[in-house]
Amino acid sequence: MNKDESIRFATKYLEDLLSFFGVNVAITSTIDDEVIQLSIPSTSLNSLLIGREANNLRALQHIVSMALVSHEAELTRVNVDVADYKRQRAERIAEQAEEWIREVRQTGHSRRLNLNAADRRVVHKVAQDYSDVSTHSEGEGRDRELIIEKIPLD
Repeated sequence: MNKDESIRFATKYLEDLLSFFGVNVAITSTIDDEVIQLSIPSTSLNSLLIGREANNLRALQHIVSMALVSHEAELTRVNVDVADYKRQRAERIAEQAEEWIREVRQTGHSRRLNLNAADRRVVHKVAQDYSDVSTHSEGEGRDRELIIEKIPLD
């Protein structure tokens, strides 16, 4: 299926999946950098849909993505957000990243952070604005850490 069909399929699939749990809402869908963005409006079940540490949200993404793969869709990467939870979290992480970077710049001491992949991406992006700081990730799986360090002056 082509891109437009992929987006329509993902949207309908998520709506049907949510209706199974009694959540009957209209999903908003867009595409950004070859990723289907699916937005679930706020409901009384936000906390259930998001889950602890957003695990349920990631599970929903995975289910929709695997459905797209099994239907040989052109687009298979999916981002699901509930009531702007991810956007708000990214904003909070970006603010925190500014503090971590300020601390590293002042002290010269590296900072190691155990963050999920989405949060690491936010910190990497914020750090790009600083020429005297670098970030990289080390480790595998749940043990992967983000390192923020000051770049020594020559």
